Amino acid sequence: MRALLRKPTLSPAPITLQLRCQLAAAEALLAIGPGLGPLEIRLLELLWAQEGPATVRHIQGDLPELAYTTLETTLYRLHRKGLLLRHKDGRAFAYVPRCTRAELLGELISGYVTNLLGAAEESTPLLSTLVRAVGRNDATLLDELDALVQAERLKLRTEAK
Repeated sequence: MRALLRKPTLSPAPITLQLRCQLAAAEALLAIGPGLGPLEIRLLELLWAQEGPATVRHIQGDLPELAYTTLETTLYRLHRKGLLLRHKDGRAFAYVPRCTRAELLGELISGYVTNLLGAAEESTPLLSTLVRAVGRNDATLLDELDALVQAERLKLRTEAK
């Protein structure tokens, strides 16, 4: 799971609002657990690093300490959870992530925020807390947040027409 918390090392660019949200989501996942075990997260990390689909035999090369059947079962569970796609590759299945790490974290964050907004009697305190927290960290992130809000409003207007 720590790999989900890694900051990008390729670019020294400032952390954007999206990356901060992803890091916060990963930290939240560590705290409350997303229903994914350490091996499931490890396998997702391996598959995200692959160039294409991978079979259990291929993954076992990276994790020789684990039994073939353990990997097979864990990959099947990830498939059942909707996190992996699979297709037949000879007699075996080849697995590929359904989405990128960033997309998965985005989905998780969206689900958490939706649950928070649904559970709150009023959404204003939650939203004002978010704006204050963003503003405390970096004023330019407020501009980025505002741009995201404006883009979402425009999208909703065009969908309503």
